[in-house]
Amino acid sequence: MLVIGLTGGIGAGKTLVSDLFSDLGVPVIDADQIAHELTTAGSPACSAIEAEFGADFFLPDGELDRRKLRQAVFSNPARLQRLEAILHPRIRQRINAEIGRLSKGDAAYCIVAIPLLIEADMLDLVDRLVVVDVPESVQVQRVMERDHVSPGDVEKILRRQATREQRLALADHIIDNSGSPEATQSQVVALDRILRCGHSNSR
Repeated sequence: MLVIGLTGGIGAGKTLVSDLFSDLGVPVIDADQIAHELTTAGSPACSAIEAEFGADFFLPDGELDRRKLRQAVFSNPARLQRLEAILHPRIRQRINAEIGRLSKGDAAYCIVAIPLLIEADMLDLVDRLVVVDVPESVQVQRVMERDHVSPGDVEKILRRQATREQRLALADHIIDNSGSPEATQSQVVALDRILRCGHSNSR
């Protein structure tokens, strides 16, 4: 089974592309979903976060105050590194377990959707890399409309991510998501055929 990494900058449309692959019957391992599951109330990750950052980052019901934590680490690289040191090894372990489980089935390939795949140094988890790409101006506009933030806020996020050039240089396949949803869907369908053929040829 081929393991296909899926990534892209903020606002590029990774969720749309991931959902399109899922609609074609491709198993999708979603790193964001894993991170959410790992940080439910009472989890070992939450205990580690509380020990590292304090109880102020938790709601009265014991759930992690995700918004408050994001704000706290966003502008503080040292805090972000401490949070990543807690979460990334656990996310990596869960992804590896899911890949192992899926490899026992008959899927030609699976998608591992990791927004910060390059930045988190997880390229070794995948056989090929698919990058969802749009111009930076499109990223800024989409995130402003989606999250109701200023252009400056979006620029700060972009500066913390790999550049567009870095992602494209590492890509095995590129999905241009700057057009219509139908155009993106056509590209996903075409790439799905290629990946299924690649799986057959590798046997």
